[in-house]
Amino acid sequence: MRKPLVAGNWKMNGSRAENQQLVSAIHAGAAKISDVDLLVCPPFVYLTQIAEQLAGSKISLGAQNVADQPSGAFTGEVSASMLREAGCSYAIVGHSERRHIYGESDELVAARASQAVQQGLTPILCVGETLAERESGVTEQVIERQLSVVKVLAGMTIFQDLVIAYEPVWAIGTGQTATPEQAQSVHSYIREWVGGGDEALAATIRILYGGSVKSDNAAELFHMPDIDGGLIGGASLQADSFLAIAEAAVGI
Repeated sequence: MRKPLVAGNWKMNGSRAENQQLVSAIHAGAAKISDVDLLVCPPFVYLTQIAEQLAGSKISLGAQNVADQPSGAFTGEVSASMLREAGCSYAIVGHSERRHIYGESDELVAARASQAVQQGLTPILCVGETLAERESGVTEQVIERQLSVVKVLAGMTIFQDLVIAYEPVWAIGTGQTATPEQAQSVHSYIREWVGGGDEALAATIRILYGGSVKSDNAAELFHMPDIDGGLIGGASLQADSFLAIAEAAVGI
């Protein structure tokens, strides 16, 4: 039985005052939600603040990225060990905005995931296709390429220690959402790909959907058999929306 995970990716949003209110409201509402793992991923500069607010709660803390190196002369990067020290247990890697706006390669994403695991963080490995790739019928080939680079770098065993998030790039921040059937088809493919390397792992690995999940479509998406929760963007910035999405994951 895979426990659902609902993760909030705040992206480049927030302030100390806004964070205080948001986390307090999520904290209060989370007490009523059982059997769902909750996670918030604020910008780096707010990690310590949020860690203090989350102390003693069941809500986990994650970062939006992690360096591919353990330490050294890498200006602007933040290492996995630093994130652990700040209170993180998760880190997002390979988000579509990192891949497509900042040009992160499959190899760099794989190295980031590997570093996270080595330092005891759980990477949320994002994969997904662009609209052009979907229209060209190469969605599965894109997903396979992105996953295979991780396997080549770190071996199949790394998938025991990470979460996968399927993000159709064409549905990120556009208001478009894959239909439950479209999302399920790709999630099923991902699980089959993992099963090709480790059948037992395929049954336990959590695969999240990350394409414009909102409170009004979450339940339909989450009740697909291979969708184990969501990586939530804009809707995670409003406590009511985030909690409603989390409630939709109860019992899936």
